[in-house]
Amino acid sequence: MNEVRVRYAPSPTGLLHIGNARTAIFNYLYARHHQGSFIIRIEDTDVKRNVRGGEESQLTFLKWLGLDFDEGDGIGGEYGPYHQLQRLDIYQYWANQLLQLGWAYKEYKDPLDQSCFAIRFKVPENQILAWDDLVRGHIQYDSKEVEDWIMMKDNGIPTYNFAVVIDDHLMKISHILRGEEHITNTPKQIMVYHALGWEVPSFGHMTIIVNEKGKKLSKRDADVEQFISQYYEKGYLPSALFNFISLLGWSSPNNKEILSKEEIIQLFDSKRLTSSPSFFDKNKLNFLNAKHLKALSIEQLEDFLRPFLAQAKIKVSNNKYKKLVLIFKDRLVYGQQIVQLYNEFVNKKFILTPELIQECQIYEQAVAVIEYFLDRVVKLKKVESPLIDELILATQKELNVSGKALYVPLRIATTAEGHGPSLGVILELLGKQKVVKHLTMTLQTLKRLK
Repeated sequence: MNEVRVRYAPSPTGLLHIGNARTAIFNYLYARHHQGSFIIRIEDTDVKRNVRGGEESQLTFLKWLGLDFDEGDGIGGEYGPYHQLQRLDIYQYWANQLLQLGWAYKEYKDPLDQSCFAIRFKVPENQILAWDDLVRGHIQYDSKEVEDWIMMKDNGIPTYNFAVVIDDHLMKISHILRGEEHITNTPKQIMVYHALGWEVPSFGHMTIIVNEKGKKLSKRDADVEQFISQYYEKGYLPSALFNFISLLGWSSPNNKEILSKEEIIQLFDSKRLTSSPSFFDKNKLNFLNAKHLKALSIEQLEDFLRPFLAQAKIKVSNNKYKKLVLIFKDRLVYGQQIVQLYNEFVNKKFILTPELIQECQIYEQAVAVIEYFLDRVVKLKKVESPLIDELILATQKELNVSGKALYVPLRIATTAEGHGPSLGVILELLGKQKVVKHLTMTLQTLKRLK
């Protein structure tokens, strides 16, 4: 294979969304798997539709996802400039070449005004325009299905189908992976390659992404968060989102789903790109993100979660924060959830349900265990995890009780839950006042029901 050069060419008409990101990721994977180059080119000629912050969003969140590029804005490269609006003289030159070769003609807005005209490409007659698509196999069109189309508008700005060919050829792009909505553009682009005697790159058109109802993912689909910035703000890890998006239309040969970027690069094969619609499964995304979160060290997880608590103006001492993270690390699906879990933990009402009371009553020594433990907790100056562990051990020895008969009554009496993380850590976070209050309430309830 000759040198692989691929590009992601976003338009700043919107923010980076799932569909854009998948196109970028698949091109990136193709380049990195084949030790090729990944280029970013900004297609900004649709001036009226360009939005403020569109280009910044694209570049910022591509980098956040881990897509380092080899050429483009801010990096440079020998085939720039990498903004189409800075390449207008280049498009004009090649438009004039096509005019001279007889492959294009001028269309005057006003026959009396020879200075204002668009340029149309002259579609050849009786030609089959075909290519072997990397995803869909052989595709062909008859040229009679395509009418003469505008290459250059009367304001001197090129249309997409003309500019993209000029850019891709001059930037030596070898492979083009893009969405299936571009299939009908491909015949027009092949015409330009043929007219100028240029080699046609390899095309691959990826499947659409559908929602849970089987409908094409749309920016108006309120059930799915569309923009990468939304996942960043909620606290999804870039590694998890990269992992998830890479599986939208591709599968690994070993059927593994939890993969690092490096593993995906190594395993990526365009032959495994599917032509069937890709299902955006929110549950699968959450599953993958939870797994990627669990793979972080405690220190990494602490650093990741801090900004979410700070944003919610929740202050937790360093000592308690470490314990808080330990408690919730296995329940986290995304980072922002730490705020909800913290608030539920701190503000949760202590309610002894009939089921919990019944579970407590199974153990004959439940009242004695709670009573002994409460008597010792009251004497503590401060509830701390090591001291609680010592009290539990003392209760065990004094009353000759162990296992569930010891832990279940104590857990229910302090947290109103039948199971959970380390009791010492939880009680330290609850604080002495709440622990004493909960134990007292439980003891009173159980004695009343005797």
